[in-house]
Amino acid sequence: MAGNTTGISLSGFVGGVIGGAAVATAVHLLGRRGGVSPSRSRQIIRIGTTDPRSSSVVIRDGLVTLSGQVAEIDKLAESDITLQTEQTLRKVDALLAKAGTNKSEIIEARIWVKDINRDFKAMNAVWNKWVDPTSKGCRFCVEANMARENILVEIQVIAATST
Repeated sequence: MAGNTTGISLSGFVGGVIGGAAVATAVHLLGRRGGVSPSRSRQIIRIGTTDPRSSSVVIRDGLVTLSGQVAEIDKLAESDITLQTEQTLRKVDALLAKAGTNKSEIIEARIWVKDINRDFKAMNAVWNKWVDPTSKGCRFCVEANMARENILVEIQVIAATST
């Protein structure tokens, strides 16, 4: 570092300036797009936090996200896809109400069924009676292995807060 009495190399200085500019630009752009902003704090509301793995509901920025819901655990063995779908949708209704919204505000629904060939038609019959016909959100339904042998359906939704 001959001739440099400050102990700072030119490349280190330039790298610091460029790195700082990149971070400042990223923070600015994320803030404009609804991402992280150092000047605003975002409130997150969590409902149903007794489960050690997750909250039942998380509300942030006008979105209500429900954890996946299944039928009543103590009645799984004696219930079919129709009953399990009805019970699950009652849970969805109750959680949306706790969050101050309802099924007419659903943006997206995610549905997992244990056996899509056997259960899709019956699950859809219950869903079609339940869903708000004038405010249907997007939806997907796939076949999946379930956490318990007798679970036939799991439903998770994202909704807007009611205005």
